[in-house]
Amino acid sequence: MSLHSQRSLVSGFLNFVRTTPDRPALELGDEISTYEQLWNYAGKITVRLNDTLSHHEGVVGLLASRSIAAYGGILGILAGGRGYCPLNPKFPLDRTLVMLKASGCRTLIVGQECASTLEQLLPKLDQQLTIIAPDPGWEPKGAAHHRVLTASDLRKVADAAEPNPSPDSTAYLLFTSGSTGVPKGVAVSQSNACAYMEYAKKRFQFHENDRCSQNFDLTFDLSVHDLFVCWDAGATLVPYSEQTLTPATLVDEKELTCWFSVPSVAMFASKVGLLTPGVFPTLRWSLFCGEALSASLAEAWQQAANNSIVENLYGPTEATIAITWYRWNSETSPAECVSGLVPIGWPFDNQQICAVNDNGEVVPTGESGELCLGGTQVTRGYLNDPEKTAKSFVKLPHTGDKTWYRTGDLVRMDDRGCAYYLGRRDFQVKISGYRVELQEIDLVLREASRTELAVAIPWPLSEGSASGIVGVVSGSDPARDPEIIKACQSRLPRYMVPTRIHHFEQLPLNVNGKIDRGKITKMLGEWKD
Repeated sequence: MSLHSQRSLVSGFLNFVRTTPDRPALELGDEISTYEQLWNYAGKITVRLNDTLSHHEGVVGLLASRSIAAYGGILGILAGGRGYCPLNPKFPLDRTLVMLKASGCRTLIVGQECASTLEQLLPKLDQQLTIIAPDPGWEPKGAAHHRVLTASDLRKVADAAEPNPSPDSTAYLLFTSGSTGVPKGVAVSQSNACAYMEYAKKRFQFHENDRCSQNFDLTFDLSVHDLFVCWDAGATLVPYSEQTLTPATLVDEKELTCWFSVPSVAMFASKVGLLTPGVFPTLRWSLFCGEALSASLAEAWQQAANNSIVENLYGPTEATIAITWYRWNSETSPAECVSGLVPIGWPFDNQQICAVNDNGEVVPTGESGELCLGGTQVTRGYLNDPEKTAKSFVKLPHTGDKTWYRTGDLVRMDDRGCAYYLGRRDFQVKISGYRVELQEIDLVLREASRTELAVAIPWPLSEGSASGIVGVVSGSDPARDPEIIKACQSRLPRYMVPTRIHHFEQLPLNVNGKIDRGKITKMLGEWKD
């Protein structure tokens, strides 16, 4: 029997409940919960789910954020052998409704911090739910037509026993953005998740004394790493508060040892002057994923976290958290970067990558192609959408019966098997008939404006084409605009040079902490000269 069928995503946490229950598992602000205390909360949910649900109801919804209800809810669901589907209170209500209906969830665990979202959501539902409100002293309003279980209905704590779900059963269900505007559901199996956990445990070697950041929203799959690589090692999870200026301030305040975020979080830390050399001495791991990592930012973070290993990870939701790695080396890595971006590197053990042309044929070493992913972390496809699944989860010529996921990312690979990120296929845009990669302009604009918070926006944009480029920056002196444009003119073809620079006090970020190009484009449409 394989390791993946012997354990589940929650196995590590339950092991420490049994063996070292007094160790700190979760630090929410000033409130610390041990493994036993967190299980006393989660285990009551497990009992109720097992008593309430049929064995056929495999996925439970979760509407909670950075609270004991959020983390205890996830653990309680998984310990009952079921998968969780997180809903984000910051998402538009209609999007949350679409996700809830698509998931098929009939049970929803809700944290008190999401009370107002639940009140707005309930009248829009056309099916009856079982609502579990585990926070003491709180009962949801407006739920008369639904079955409601409050903390007073949750008394007995389950034994911290291995749930033994099927390797093919869903560990978590997440939704990614769809090109048609309808979110695409990705069901990640226990086998997929445990393949990642097995490698992460070997690669990162977290231990009981580690203190791990928790920067990602639960609807972002990188949060699964936050929670379970930490708890699999018996370490302490330290989420940041929404009131925190930037999560990076917690590194020193909470003496974090393991960091994981999108590069945009580090960009903001740099902007506010946090990345001074040696400022993060406690960090021993610094991981970045979710968007392209610039060489200048990787080096700035390396100097700030001078005792830390800095790694760039890569992977879409469809391939379970992350699937490739590249370790930053201050001496050799700058020369290996392409267009100022850190390579995405090599695949994890038991995973495979290749670059293919439009016909799905592997391109020669050194040539550009679409990145395809294979291996035990690649999921089965999109929830109830065979058409989109067939387009993205494919068989490639001359690779046997293996299923590959077509990422839409463009890469080239060298003779060492290292992959270099060149941009997104859907970030390509035509400017006056020329095909342009926006990341190339981003790089020049960042260097010219002397800030990491700078992006190129096709403007005005219509059906994938634009007549020009607008540079949007934060943290640069408007008096330098002519100098910035002149610097761009010295490095870019005329049609790629920004025609003007627009300044924002802050660049808007989406819920996953990435710079939101769509929102910037909308704001530009509202901007009057």
